[in-house]
Amino acid sequence: MDDSWVLKEMGRGKVELKRIENPTNRQVTFSKRRNGLLKKAFELSILCDAEVALLIFSSSGKVYQFASHDMDRTVAKYRREVGLPDSSNPQFRTREFWRSEIDELKRSINTSEARLKHLSGEDILALGMRDLKQLERQLKIGVERVRSRKRRIVSDHATLLKRRHKQLQEENSRLHKRVKLKELQDGNISSGLVGENACTMFHQRIVHEEDFHNETGLPL
Repeated sequence: MDDSWVLKEMGRGKVELKRIENPTNRQVTFSKRRNGLLKKAFELSILCDAEVALLIFSSSGKVYQFASHDMDRTVAKYRREVGLPDSSNPQFRTREFWRSEIDELKRSINTSEARLKHLSGEDILALGMRDLKQLERQLKIGVERVRSRKRRIVSDHATLLKRRHKQLQEENSRLHKRVKLKELQDGNISSGLVGENACTMFHQRIVHEEDFHNETGLPL
C-alpha cells in the first residue's frame, strides 16, 4: 500500500506536521485534538477493558487528564514496570518538584521573550488581528507612560532651575547691598580724614601767624 493510496483513501492532501504559528489557530487545533484524544482514551478503556491514564499539558502549563482507574495507582504501576524510582520517596519528590519548577520557569521565560519580541515589532507575522490589536493597545499604553515620565522629568528640572535662579538673584542682591554699604563706609572715612586735615592746617596757620606777630610786632 503506497502513500498516494493512503492519502486518497483518507480524502485529504499531504500535510506537513509542524508547529502552528498563529496562536488562535494553534489553540483551536489543540482544543479539538485534545478532546478527540480524551474521547479515544475513554473508548479504549471501555471497549478493551484497558487500564488507561492520559495526561496532557498545554503550552501555558494547564493540565488535562483521563484515568480509567486511579491515576496515582496507574502511574505507580507504570513506574515499576519501567524501573523508575518510587514517587513516594521524599528524595524523588524533591527532585520532581525542582524539575517542575525549572520547566515552569523555562515556559515563563519563553513567554516573556516572545512578548518582548512582539513589543519590539519582531516575530509578528504569525499574529492574528486580535493579537495585533492587543499588542497595539499595549504599545499605546507604554508610549503614554514614557511620555508622562518625560513630562514629569522636564517639569521637575524646570522647577529646579527656577528655584536656583531665584536663589542666585537673592544672593546677587545681597552682594550688591554689601558693596553699596562698603562704598558708603569708605566715603564717610575719607570725608572725616579731609575734615581733620583741614582743621590741622588751619590751626598750624594761626600758630604761625601768632609767632610772626610776636617776632615782628606787626598786627595780625
